[in-house]
Amino acid sequence: MNRITKNLIILSVILVVVIAAVALIVIKGGQGSSSIDAGSAFTVERGLLEINLTETGTIKSRDQFVVKSEVEGRTSIIYVIDEGVQVKEGELLIELDSSGLQDRLVDQQIKVENTDADFVSAKENLEVVKIQSQSNIAKASLENQFAQEDKVKYLEGEWPKTLMESETDLTLAREDSRRATDEFDWSKKLYNEKYLSETEYRADELALKRAELQVALASEKLNLLKEFTHTRKQTELDADIAQKSLALERVNRESSSDLAQAQARLRAREAELNRQKSKLEKIEDQIFKTKMYAPADGMVVYATSSEFSWRGDTQPLDEGQEVRERQELIHLPTADSMMVVIRVHESALGKVQLGQDVQIVIDALPDSTYTGKVTKIAPLPDAASVFMNPDLKVYNTQIMIDGVFAKIRTGMSCKATILVDEYEDAYSVPLQAVVGRGGQTVVYVIEDNQAVARPVETGLDNSAMVHILSGLSDGELVLLTPPLGGDMTNGSRPDSRSARGPRAPSSNQKTQASRSPGSGMPSGKRP
Repeated sequence: MNRITKNLIILSVILVVVIAAVALIVIKGGQGSSSIDAGSAFTVERGLLEINLTETGTIKSRDQFVVKSEVEGRTSIIYVIDEGVQVKEGELLIELDSSGLQDRLVDQQIKVENTDADFVSAKENLEVVKIQSQSNIAKASLENQFAQEDKVKYLEGEWPKTLMESETDLTLAREDSRRATDEFDWSKKLYNEKYLSETEYRADELALKRAELQVALASEKLNLLKEFTHTRKQTELDADIAQKSLALERVNRESSSDLAQAQARLRAREAELNRQKSKLEKIEDQIFKTKMYAPADGMVVYATSSEFSWRGDTQPLDEGQEVRERQELIHLPTADSMMVVIRVHESALGKVQLGQDVQIVIDALPDSTYTGKVTKIAPLPDAASVFMNPDLKVYNTQIMIDGVFAKIRTGMSCKATILVDEYEDAYSVPLQAVVGRGGQTVVYVIEDNQAVARPVETGLDNSAMVHILSGLSDGELVLLTPPLGGDMTNGSRPDSRSARGPRAPSSNQKTQASRSPGSGMPSGKRP
């Protein structure tokens, strides 16, 4: 800054202080004070009033491909194509470091092989369990069948045969006993008549006793067979059938359990194999994504060239630089038509509407003025701006440039002036003349050489002049430097109709307006 500029700034500050002091002395001095300087007042007149909003923005392509990093985490760039190069579809744009992924790929391949071996083992084990289960079930079923057949065999074969043998033995013993009895009786007669010796007599007597004993033994054997042996055999056969039936059920259940366990193990090994294969495919896909190719023909534009960093440390893409997942790296414009992206402060958002005309001046092309229209207003504030300053909320707004111009390129800075409204015949006063007093919007009108507060209804402003809807008339003088502690006792009481307009911007609103050029008074009603 040179010495002349500094002197001009000092003189301007002194002039403002002098004007403010003169106005304060006039207002507080009453009738005994000096007259108000006409240079510190603004004459109210009807005339043309243009309401516009000017914001800085960035030129972007209307349609473009965005190349993003799809590699998880943070990765270093080992190759990047130069910015501004015209590329063909399929040409390599960026290559990221894949050495770590290559190591993971080898480890994952080993895991897949081991898991595949476990899966094959589980699959073969299932077949073995199926065969063993079938064998066990067949064996138990056969034993159960044999137990039932043994009972039938006994009841229909062995038992009748054994019973018949016992009964035959008893019959033969009885027949032998009768024959022995007849022989003994005959021997007894012969012995009594001395025709038979005593030895022969005693032998026939012994034979009779032996025959009688055989009858008794055969009879007891038959009774034992009927009363005990047969009953016990039946009980044993029934118990054996029950045991074999329970054994068959146990084998069926054990086989089902073993089969279910083998199937569950197989499913678990299969799921683990699929999971490991998915990991392997993911790593292979990540390695593939370390190389990014041009999706279409176009000119390479680094995403960092159009990014804004509140730290001011945004660096262009370069080899060795780390990038994060989903980070935009390269923009490939696909059309010659361009648009402007601006950020509108929330205090001025009510002025902006879709379809409004816009005048655009590009910093790199200051001799040309371009036109466009507002085509999109973001429904939510810009997240990055809110993160950096929660009190500052701006909304991204898109403006489409009319026509196609070869000189306009992506990333250029510009100023966009939105033509909000135009009034052919309207009252307006400088923005600094309107203040808030007692919940009302007022201006200080000079009457009889005194400043009197008067309520007014305001409309839109263009950061310099504010539209006055009611409360003023032609030729009235409005004080440009309202007193800090205004007093309305010297003026007429404001009527309710004139006080319906919004208040003038407070110090807070002025601070916000300074952060966003073009933001001023809240919008009011149009005439």
